[in-house]
Amino acid sequence: MTKFLLLATLPFFISSGIQAQEKSDDNVLVKRLLDEDLGARSFLFSQVVESSSGKKILPFNNEAPGHAIVLAQIKASIEKAIVELNKPDSPIKKLRRINEASRYFEDLLLIEIEKHPELTCTIPPNKQGKAQRSGYPDMRIEHTASKTVFYLDPKLFEEKSRTSSLRTFYYEPKTRTMKILDDAVHLLLGISHDGVSGDWSFISWELVDLSKFKVRLKAEFQASNKDLYHKANIIESSAPTP
Repeated sequence: MTKFLLLATLPFFISSGIQAQEKSDDNVLVKRLLDEDLGARSFLFSQVVESSSGKKILPFNNEAPGHAIVLAQIKASIEKAIVELNKPDSPIKKLRRINEASRYFEDLLLIEIEKHPELTCTIPPNKQGKAQRSGYPDMRIEHTASKTVFYLDPKLFEEKSRTSSLRTFYYEPKTRTMKILDDAVHLLLGISHDGVSGDWSFISWELVDLSKFKVRLKAEFQASNKDLYHKANIIESSAPTP
């Protein structure tokens, strides 16, 4: 009888022990995160990328094979794209949100950079082998002769906010959908606009080498509407709870 009672109650004690351990682990983790004061620290982006992907960020070097070719082709391509998308009949002109314009720049840059006989330009595949638009980086350029890879991330910003301290660059490492699969040069193409909603005009561009770029980590606890408005959380509602 004693043996039976022990076996019957063992799952309960195991489950309780696991739950207690999980709560303890959560408490320790939260306290460690707070003690680290992560929001006040900065990290070399190259170290963040290498730690999360195992791949190195290579510095841009105009004298290295393929680097000057890529630079010249990006320059020609973005200048052509700005002229094209500044035309009165540009599909960007009537957009309500400037973020929606990024896709148009990406599409034109993919076409124009690919035109160079020594370069390929594609949407980067993730670890599953699928071309993936979302997430960093947006584009993968390869100099075929040297097999040097360049990741390019076009980003739009309002000209008057160029010196703003608000967060505008994001990198969220995800193991299954990681897109950084090569040691590569990482470039960010900043494209400025005038901020005139519904009649956007693009002004200039800047190409940034991210090899010495520093980032900060914003540690936050987050949830979706699906999580927030789950029936288990609602104590009163004027509408039927799904």
